Order: sequence, then structure tokens, then C-alpha cells
Amino acid sequence: MVAALHFAGVKTSHGTVKRYPLQPRFLLPRRLSFASSVASSAVQCPGTSWTGCSRRVLKVSCEASKFDVIEKNEAANVSFGQNENQLSCVMKFGGSSVASAERMREVADLILSFPNERPVVVLSAMGKTTNKLLLAGERAVTCGVTNVSCIDELSFIRDLHIRTVNELGVDKSVIEKHLEDLGQLLKGIAMMKEMTPRTKDYLVSFGECMSTRIFAAYMNNMGVKARQYDAFDIGFITTDDFTNAEILEATYPAVANKLYDDWNSNPAIPIVTGFLGKGWKSCAVTTLGRGGSDLTATAIGKALGLREIQVWKDVDGVLTCDPNIYPHAHPVPYLTFDEAAELAYFGAQVLHPQSMKPAREGDIPVRVKNSYNRNASGTLITKSRDMSKAVLTSIVLKRNVTTLDIVSTRMLGSFGFLAKVFSIFADLGISVDVVATSEVSISLTLDPSKLWSRELIQQASELDHVVEELEKIAVVNLLQGRSIISLIGNVQRSSLILEKAFSVLRNLGVNVQMISQGASKVNISLVVNNDEAEQCVKALHSAFFESNHPELNIGYTN
Repeated sequence: MVAALHFAGVKTSHGTVKRYPLQPRFLLPRRLSFASSVASSAVQCPGTSWTGCSRRVLKVSCEASKFDVIEKNEAANVSFGQNENQLSCVMKFGGSSVASAERMREVADLILSFPNERPVVVLSAMGKTTNKLLLAGERAVTCGVTNVSCIDELSFIRDLHIRTVNELGVDKSVIEKHLEDLGQLLKGIAMMKEMTPRTKDYLVSFGECMSTRIFAAYMNNMGVKARQYDAFDIGFITTDDFTNAEILEATYPAVANKLYDDWNSNPAIPIVTGFLGKGWKSCAVTTLGRGGSDLTATAIGKALGLREIQVWKDVDGVLTCDPNIYPHAHPVPYLTFDEAAELAYFGAQVLHPQSMKPAREGDIPVRVKNSYNRNASGTLITKSRDMSKAVLTSIVLKRNVTTLDIVSTRMLGSFGFLAKVFSIFADLGISVDVVATSEVSISLTLDPSKLWSRELIQQASELDHVVEELEKIAVVNLLQGRSIISLIGNVQRSSLILEKAFSVLRNLGVNVQMISQGASKVNISLVVNNDEAEQCVKALHSAFFESNHPELNIGYTN
């Protein structure tokens, strides 16, 4: 019942330190060696230690035995790009972009349509594979060992990947071992009758491990040299917070060393698993949480000091609003990292705020493009842009928000009241979205992504507990069925934005129940009823983006 997976242990040798021309910020250890194995219930990886290094670069050592490498096609493959001196960019493709053999062909063709690029390619799992893996694990907990082979989700995953390799003309051996190990892991879960966060991370890792192996093999079959990498094998070192691990600083020099060494010795397109890492204490596979594959891409971009990070999605960049609400939404050519973070937090289809952190720190532009429409210019995200003609950038809607009005005369001239209020939310692990305060009251909204993903009974219990605790210190009014409309725009034009927005909402007969301006000063949030929200977004978009008034001419310039 033991399922084995070779994954990273990082071992630094005692040699001279090499400095690469594109990476002046890091001192890089000379070589990395990798391996170890993980069972379905435990990992044996002794000897883990941390030591200091010059310029505060961290080193990690973990006893290694074997390095799992596939697709080393040394045949007379054509080289990629005219100039092999350096890697140039990261290209990240999500699950929908590699959901089938046909889509993988299109992605390969897309990559090759940029002959002057030498990209690092980061891939997610195929289509709905991650969700299917999680469902398979949940079913394995209760189905019994003898019934594991009958789990529908397992059959779906096997059929999808085998059909894909057959259609692409790839040897089945590139995924056979992983499919076998997956079956064994599910049997182990069935035997133990539980799926821990650690086991869950190992389980979902099979999706990225298989998609990258298939794609790298296909590229090699096409005569384009490609080399597959598991992120946990090239130095993605994380905390041991399973299902939501954080990348540690030691990752950047380790990743740069491995990818540059391989590129310099034998250039081939790196095909890297997104979403995955290796816990620095446990040496077990970890996942990077929401937006994890985007975080992999931006971390590689920062580590290598590349020119640009490209995130290929299924829309033409970041849009002025959700096209499902208003079909006339159009792409936003330029954004700052601050604007993109606010858009992402309030629900826009952009990179997750956490995934933009390495790009911001490395001052590396992020370009969001459409893999279904490669000629679209997309959206370029940078540290700053020309805001002289910008008024409003985008409108974002976040539905099903709960609002709490907390009123207490104890707030008047006192200290510690806000701390008491927020400690209640901290104790329950509930995140707050928007806050507005006065001398005697607080209005706030609760983050549905942190609350509504839980069971309905647990939700109701938590809300009751919140109200019960708050009523000890204040009068509480709980209002459900609300939406947040976020106006992302130019802080220098906030009066104009508010004037126009309230004029539009007044004409609609909509009463704004709460207003707040974010600390970043690029976001103004308005709370309205759920049933009014879409109508408001349509009217606001029409007023700001389709108006003939010159003062509202958005004038996107970089």
C-alpha cells in the first residue's frame, strides 16, 4: 500500500560560488542533488538542517538518494530560439489551457510562435484533474480498499491522461508509474480511513506531475528539446503548512542554480510543475494554495531575473468588469501591482495577490494574455504607470457578503475596543473584507471565500457565535445577502469617481449601505443589496467606460 514519489531534498556542496550574469542579486550554491521518497502515511527524510550562508542566503540539506528525471531526449533535436545565451521569460498556462491533447498541441504551437523567446514553461494540472483527485481521495476514505479501483474520479483521471498520451503519440511510460502510484496512494487512504492535509498535498501533486511529463514528451517528439522538472526537485522550498505553504527565500538561489546550470550545459525548454513545493522540515510535497501555479511562475521569474512573466488565461487580459455580467467589457492595457492586487482580492480574474509578490519584489512585469487569442495584447502589470489621464480602471463585484454593524458608546474616547472586536474574528479564523468606522460604530463585511466554503451548519454556528460574542460589548446588526462593488481607479480623481458613481446609483434608486476607501488608495468599495448589484455594475460601466464626457475619458497610457 505504499506509494512512492521521488521529490526534492536539497544538498549544497562545498565549492566555489558561481555568479550568473542575469542574477546579480543572489550568490548561488554550485550544485543541487535531490531525492528521497514519500509513503502514503509518512516520509523518511533524515538529516534535515538549516545553516547560514554569506549574504544571508539560506541553504537546506536533506539526505538524497536518487534524482527522478524523464524526457532526456538527446537525439538530434532542433534548438529553441536563435540566441541560447539566456532564458528570457516565463510562460504559465492554467488547467483549461492544457485540458486535452488538442489544447496541448495549441499551447506547443503558441510557444513556438515566439521563436525569439527562450521561455521557462509552467503548467497546471489538466482541466479538472485537481478537483477530481480531491474527490477521489474523499471517496477513498469511506469506500474500502477493495472498491478503490471503482472510484469514478480515478477512472476519469486515468482515461483522460491515457487518452491524451495516445492522441499526442507519446509513450505511455511517462505516466504509467504515476498512475500506478496514484492507485496505491488511494488504497492507502482507504486503509487508513482518513486524508490528512499532508496526504492531500501529495495526492493533488499527481496532476501537475503528469501534465508536465506529457507535455515535455510531446515537445521532444516534435523535435523541440524540452526538459521536465518537478518544482520540488529544483529547490522550491516551503513552510510545512500543507495545502497553503509559503515559499522560503532559499528557493530563489536554489531554483536559479538548477535551471541555469542545466540550460548552460544543455539548452532545453524547462517544463515545470506549478503549485508544488517541498516542506523544509518534513521534506514532503506541499502545495502553495490559491493561485499557486501563478506563484510558481512569478517565483521563477524573480529567481532568474527574467525580462517578463506571462500568465496565459482564457480571457484577453484583465477586463473592465466581469463579461458574464456585462458583455461589452474590454481589456485593460496597463495596471499597477497595487491595482491588480485590489482587483484580484475582490474577485477579478487576475493573479492572486500573493502570487504577485515575487514579481513586485523583483520589479519584473507580468503580462496577462489569452491562450485562445494569442494576438491580443493582454494586460501588462508593472510597479507604476502614467495615471495622468486615467480615471477608472475596472469595476469588480463580490457577491454574497455578510455585513455587520457594531454600535457601542464605549468606543467614544476609549482605547482597545477595535482590538476586542477583531480578536473575536481572529479566534474564529474569519477574514474581514471592508471596514468603515465612526466614533461609536464599526461597519464591516466578512470574506465569503473564508466563510462560505465551510459546511452550512458550521457557517450558521460561526455567525451565531460572532454575534453572541460581539453582543457582550456592543449592539450588533447582522445583514446577509449583500454585495461589494469595488471601483479601482486613480486616487487623484477620487472626487470625480464618487460624484459620477453616486449620480448613477441615485438614478437607479439604489441606496449605498456602506462605503470604504482602501489603504492602497486605489480602491473605493460600495456595499449594496445582492439583487441590485448586477444592475449597478452595468450602469457604472456604461457611465465610466462608454461616456462621451471628456472628463471621463479613461485614456489608458503606460
